[in-house]
Amino acid sequence: MSKHHVTATINGEATEFLCEPQQTLLDALRDIMNLTGSKEGCGSGDCGACSVIVDGRLVCSCLMLGVEAEGHKIETIEGLAVNGKLHPLQQKFLEHAALQCGFCTPGFLVAAKALLDRNPNPDETEIRYWLAGNLCRCTGYDKIVRAVTDAAAELRG
Repeated sequence: MSKHHVTATINGEATEFLCEPQQTLLDALRDIMNLTGSKEGCGSGDCGACSVIVDGRLVCSCLMLGVEAEGHKIETIEGLAVNGKLHPLQQKFLEHAALQCGFCTPGFLVAAKALLDRNPNPDETEIRYWLAGNLCRCTGYDKIVRAVTDAAAELRG
């Protein structure tokens, strides 16, 4: 089977890679580009651990093929912090202890960023609805919701 050449923008940088036609975007990110922040929790789009943003849209990277990334803009958890400075969402997750084992945290952060990019002033119901596709076994979701609410307020100034 021949590999496909893919050109995409990942975390603001033009990127090229070769991937198998059946390889998921998640596997391409992790195995080819060494962007290991996105996790495979379920492989069926049910847990949100592999969440990335593709052209402004929240996507489960385990359900998208790497070849489908051609020409698209992709944001992963690795793109949140800039020049070593944590994104306000990351900082608020720390301040609110909104993580425990950390396996699901990248997916929650990416999903929360996608929400705040779309709506900088969400209410609690919208935050809970938006994050409903992300599962966590360790926390009660309240700390996560408070962290997103606090980050939204900070980002609005």
